[in-house]
Amino acid sequence: MKNNNKSKGLEDKIMSEIKSGRVKLRSKYVFLAKKLGLNSGIILTVILSILFFSLVLFYMRTTDSLEYLSFGKAGILAFLESFPYLLVVSLILLLFATGYLITKTEWSYKKPFKYFALGILTLVLIVGSAAAYSGVTESIEEQAFKNRVPGMFLKPLIGRGIESRGRGIAGKIYEINDNYLILETPRGFEKVSLLELDCDNSDSHRFSEAGCQDPFTIDQFIIAVGKKEDSVFVAEKIHVVGEKGFPPMIRRGIHRQFVSFSRNYSTITPPLPSHLLNFDEQTNECIKECFKNRIHPRECFDKCIE
Repeated sequence: MKNNNKSKGLEDKIMSEIKSGRVKLRSKYVFLAKKLGLNSGIILTVILSILFFSLVLFYMRTTDSLEYLSFGKAGILAFLESFPYLLVVSLILLLFATGYLITKTEWSYKKPFKYFALGILTLVLIVGSAAAYSGVTESIEEQAFKNRVPGMFLKPLIGRGIESRGRGIAGKIYEINDNYLILETPRGFEKVSLLELDCDNSDSHRFSEAGCQDPFTIDQFIIAVGKKEDSVFVAEKIHVVGEKGFPPMIRRGIHRQFVSFSRNYSTITPPLPSHLLNFDEQTNECIKECFKNRIHPRECFDKCIE
């Protein structure tokens, strides 16, 4: 009898709250829509987490970032500079968003949250790893650098893979001089000074003042650490890398940049590569004028670069 009175009292209290307007009834369709929205949000964040994890692996596998660690202590700053921070932060935020949405669903009341967290993390790691080694991520890279949807929206995140470094550089040798190299890079031609090169800790030794004998060769792929001074990269250590072992994203970036130029640079009337010149203003103007006079690019570099 006592329990009946309590139930009756609770019922009367609820009814009075409803009549007063302090408690409002909602249609079951509102709850259904909320449930569908939460579930859709979880699915979306999981898919994006998989995508971003695959892009992180793809970035580390295809750029010069990890290559700098092979230089030991000298390459740590270059590695930190080239690390894909935006991709990693985005991935972490997406994983946290997934966890937050799960806590708002009825699932979190049925099983401990740690089981859901472990399951989603495992899913992201397995599926993301598979995607990183498939053609999906490479297709995204191609779309990004050709400004095609949807890859173009991810360009700010993966574009860091071919950006200029202050402590490292990777490229293909186009021109060789006693104290400098001209490299083809995804940003265009760049000058690499050899005046501070540590011959004993480099794979190839061309440094006439120090008496190093083993020369670099045209079309070699190299990765170097050092420092950027104005428009010149001053190399301290250099590793020569085979074409197959050279970072694929950097190699494809060079190809995209130089594909039209490379078809004609062996002729005596090459195209004017204004967008390929990454030297100081005076040197750029000298090379442009040299090209206008239909002089071969390598002769122009010899003439204009000191």
